[in-house]
Amino acid sequence: MFDIQEELRKLPGKPGVYIMHDESDAIIYVGKAISLKNRVRQYFQSSRNKGIKIEQMVTHITRFEYIVTDSELEALVLECNLIKEHRPKYNTMLMDDKEYPFIKVTVDEAFPRIMLARKMVKEKAKYFGPYTSAGAVKDTIELIRKLYFLRSCNRKLPRDIGKERPCLNYHIHQCKAPCQGYISKEEYGKSVEQVLQFLSGNYDLILKELEGKMQEASENLEFEKAIEYRELLASVQKIAQKQKITDTAGEDRDILAAAVEEEDAVVQVFFIRGGRLIGRDHFYLKIAKGDTIREILTSFIKQFYAGTPYIPSELMLQEEIEDGDIIEEWLGKKRGHRVRLKVPKKGTKEKLVELAAKNASLVLKTDKERLKREEGRTIGAVKELEKLLGLERVVRMEAYDISNTSGFASVGSMIVYERGKPKRSDYRKFKIKGVTGADDYASMEEVLTRRFTHGLKEQEEGKELGGFTAFPDLIMMDGGKGQVNVALAVLDKLGLDIPVCGMVKDDSHRTRGLYYQNVEIPIDRSSEGFRLITRIQDEAHRFAITFHRQLRSKNQVHSVLDDIPGVGAARRKDLMRHFADIEAIKNATVEELKSLPSMNEKSANDVYRFFH
Repeated sequence: MFDIQEELRKLPGKPGVYIMHDESDAIIYVGKAISLKNRVRQYFQSSRNKGIKIEQMVTHITRFEYIVTDSELEALVLECNLIKEHRPKYNTMLMDDKEYPFIKVTVDEAFPRIMLARKMVKEKAKYFGPYTSAGAVKDTIELIRKLYFLRSCNRKLPRDIGKERPCLNYHIHQCKAPCQGYISKEEYGKSVEQVLQFLSGNYDLILKELEGKMQEASENLEFEKAIEYRELLASVQKIAQKQKITDTAGEDRDILAAAVEEEDAVVQVFFIRGGRLIGRDHFYLKIAKGDTIREILTSFIKQFYAGTPYIPSELMLQEEIEDGDIIEEWLGKKRGHRVRLKVPKKGTKEKLVELAAKNASLVLKTDKERLKREEGRTIGAVKELEKLLGLERVVRMEAYDISNTSGFASVGSMIVYERGKPKRSDYRKFKIKGVTGADDYASMEEVLTRRFTHGLKEQEEGKELGGFTAFPDLIMMDGGKGQVNVALAVLDKLGLDIPVCGMVKDDSHRTRGLYYQNVEIPIDRSSEGFRLITRIQDEAHRFAITFHRQLRSKNQVHSVLDDIPGVGAARRKDLMRHFADIEAIKNATVEELKSLPSMNEKSANDVYRFFH
């Protein structure tokens, strides 16, 4: 029996993290303290004004545990990780897990490329962003390639110059083929410099240049060219128009403000890079009645910047936050340079914060009904499943499916739903290696064994949660009793205890219910829970089928050269590089074939005999 008063007396006066459990032993709150002894005791002192949320939470605490750390900063990092992993009921929770793309220019290469990057890695390449729209990033990259003719291939240059033919981009005038030596490194470098200026927001030069080219083409009666330049000009003007809000300091900063209504909150973030507004985004948080703007911003900053790949040099806030000094230190360590938290009191900066606050308020008012509907479709649907199966706190669900054609190229899919929404970054594909023919049960056993063995290994290595490392609260199998038993056998062998249920279909291949703990449970077809199951089932099937089609199409790409004895990948590549087509190889003499670097007399004769 856990004696709370007795355990309170044992608390050390050191920094650390405390974890509150309810009667079912679920984690309901995680917090950090500079002194565990003083902080945890405050929850159980009736004389203190704790607020509605804390008072309600304390009535559910049946035990607590704590982890001592060397510093308050370590406690903050641990608190962030535990909140992300366990999503406790009484912590203010960020509802959106968003990833922002960057534009990457590989300036460390002799002939740099421009590409979309999902993560910012410490290397010599230059990154711009993060941007709030992947679509806008792709459009910008496409525009830059049209304007500046940067290559998009993965060839190693200058090593591979002249080894292969120029690609389609050269023929449609979107690349000047450095792979053929048609442009010098110095001339190509000038284009790269212009690209870097463009991405830094210097549009004047390119606007003047395009306008001049458009006029010149028009005067020369080259109307198709003139229209092309006009469209490019419009695209650049569109990008330039989005950069209206500027900051003369030219620094990178995020502007944060929140709006609150009962148990819903929205935080609006303006992303300013190099003094220009490159995008904005809003985030929904589930809060308790009585939570203040200060508390909301504190929780948001801890959760958002624990996962974002880029931290600016300054956060401009609507109000002072709790633990400001320690959060500044934490952000500075993550960034590698000092990060300042500021609450502007006058001038342009204060107006920008006010504008962010107005936007947050507007989003909250206009989206409240949509948010409620969305919550019904996602979190509400998950709660229906919890009730139906008699489970508590289902956050992460994984579903699996097998796809093959008469046993050919069998593949498995693993899809992940968190809080009722697909988490595509954690999806995984499996090529079936140890099963011959169309044996779905054996294939599923292989997939699950590989998935959880890999996950256990990653956990031992202390890798961050995600992908294989995070284990599900519920496994959904695309089938009934047979598939469920396969999953349970794998889990039992690995010493894992995870609930497994099957999504059972009727004779018309429509979902009719769930198979759980040896019982088929009917489900209301009009319920949100049923719709969620159908979405999960369809998504697992779609993901497996797509992967299977990719493998099939790869296997169907077959050259006649593959059938010649003694001709492997190197000789095949050599033949195709030297001769224009199969017909030219067919008409070649033995002497011509033998002259290739990879060919000897025997292989030359083999090729000649094959065609004659």
